[in-house]
Amino acid sequence: MIKRVIISGGGTGGHIFPAIAIADEIKRRFPEVSILFIGAEGRMEMEKIPQAGYPIQGLRIAGFKRSLALSNFLLPFKIIGSMLKARKIIKSFNPEIVIGVGGYASGPTLKVAAWLGIKTLIQEQNSFPGKTNLLLAKKASLICTAYADMDKFFPAEKIMLTGNPIRKDIVDIETKKTEASTYYNLDPSKKTILIIGGSLGARTLNEAVENELSSLAENKEIQVLWQCGKLYFDQISERVSLPEQVKLNKFIDRMDLAYAAADLIISRAGATSISELCIVAKPLILVPSPNVSEDHQTKNAMSLVNIDAAVLIKDSQAKDHLLKKAFEILADSNQMSVLSKNCSHLGKPNATMEIVDAVQSLIN
Repeated sequence: MIKRVIISGGGTGGHIFPAIAIADEIKRRFPEVSILFIGAEGRMEMEKIPQAGYPIQGLRIAGFKRSLALSNFLLPFKIIGSMLKARKIIKSFNPEIVIGVGGYASGPTLKVAAWLGIKTLIQEQNSFPGKTNLLLAKKASLICTAYADMDKFFPAEKIMLTGNPIRKDIVDIETKKTEASTYYNLDPSKKTILIIGGSLGARTLNEAVENELSSLAENKEIQVLWQCGKLYFDQISERVSLPEQVKLNKFIDRMDLAYAAADLIISRAGATSISELCIVAKPLILVPSPNVSEDHQTKNAMSLVNIDAAVLIKDSQAKDHLLKKAFEILADSNQMSVLSKNCSHLGKPNATMEIVDAVQSLIN
């Protein structure tokens, strides 16, 4: 029986959605459980978590900026203030366990929980851990990882390989191809390239598509389902005339259907995205973002590239080479098959359940 749980972290969808998946599975098993989130004030989780139906409290915490900034001098005071507030919240809520999913708020929250003798679980999404989780690992009760060979970063006896939590509707997309074609106005007889740059979009991926619009207009056998992001949608809509087979979307609200429609997927290399893509097991081109701390996305992507489960295109080369590589892969049925098969070996559809199993074991 689980009665009270705190989940802390956020900052990006890659932290928030796994946290919500864990909370939903705990709630499914124990409907009477009380779950409280602790996030960072002003960050995405302060909006997304209440939308998912869970209460959240915020800490005034931020990250260290690499440039010389006044906020860096204030950071020690923010950390102390956040730890004091986290202690107050934890003492009042009295959780049986505190789960950290990464992000600014998880540092002070899990640190205080460990000091108070409360069990802590870290859910590390990346193949190369962030500094916060590296610092927290020594006192953590358990560390659930998405990648093998993480004992070079964490104590081996504390590691449990589970994979990353993913949305339930992603697990079974095989029967959704027809629905997907109708929903996104696609021709089911054509091969479909799905391009996803995250909810905010990715300038590089957008430029790569725009650079090849003439080729796409000439190639009648290929269509593109393109999520450009809300930051770029109006600009692109006004700037270019799109061929009929290019479907521009500000945001893809039914990702399960988008995955079902795709024959080949082009994506950034965030940890949660890769976990979903391994379940989907479609041929995959990854374009790691160069703007991510510790170059996490390149390290995530290489874990697939090294076993021939994905193709990597550098961000700096994407504009001129990305779509050409996509056309080349689509024309090579053998490479399509190899990429899909190798990617499927990495999929972990039961990750969320295994993490909650671990939570139960720690509490019991």
